Amino acid sequence: MDHIAVGEFWNGNAEAWTKLARAGYDVYRDQLNTPAFLAMLPRVAGLAGLDVGCGEGHNTRQVGRLGATMTAIDIAEIFIRHARAEEVRAPLGITYHHGSAVELPYAAASFDFATAFMSLMDIPETAQALAEAFRVLRPGGFLQFSMTHPCFNPPHRRNCRDEEGNTFAIEVGDYFIDARGRVDEWTFGVAPASLRERLAKFRVPRFHRPIGEWFNLLVAAGFQIERVEEPRPSSQTVRDYPLLQDAEVVAYFLHLRVRKPAAG
Repeated sequence: MDHIAVGEFWNGNAEAWTKLARAGYDVYRDQLNTPAFLAMLPRVAGLAGLDVGCGEGHNTRQVGRLGATMTAIDIAEIFIRHARAEEVRAPLGITYHHGSAVELPYAAASFDFATAFMSLMDIPETAQALAEAFRVLRPGGFLQFSMTHPCFNPPHRRNCRDEEGNTFAIEVGDYFIDARGRVDEWTFGVAPASLRERLAKFRVPRFHRPIGEWFNLLVAAGFQIERVEEPRPSSQTVRDYPLLQDAEVVAYFLHLRVRKPAAG
């Protein structure tokens, strides 16, 4: 499976994903993943940024509100259509393009920084995507990205729950198994059943890589690893959003910031 085939899957997911996420049902994103990502992000006001795999633009808009001039790209045309419509409704000066992270349509050294919220893990040609991100960054620029944690979300994962339904451990397996291209079907579990019944489940090809492979790919692309975070929810967040309780037990997400060496 290549990035073109993956894009077809995401184009098929885009309508339901946009509807459910904009209705507030992507709780892990809204209450844990994106806030932690933005807290880790260096100051970007006045900088030119690229968001790789922007989806319908939610996270791009968050970065744009921090004062960056944002360009964004996604391989799913329907996502881009929704993102552009939101830009028309509430302008932030974001330019959205339909295209692939594997073949970025930008000149070398075009951007001060790049972000990739939960997108690089969905690209089978990871080495090419990282090489492209490196190419379009200016010397000294950084790439910050998030993904599901390779150690705690391998091909086999099961929540072990106590009698009260609380997760006390995560059972994982097949960490070294090459399950790339396996298609998982799921949806946002907090969405009302009546809504979930009307919308098709997401069909998401996954491309699990052991964590060592990720680090080696980054180094091979020329990046210097600068910061690593494994976000966890606060006790108050878990009280407000009990769904996130399993993210107190192990790290569900992994955030990395890497930098292109400065010239000379």
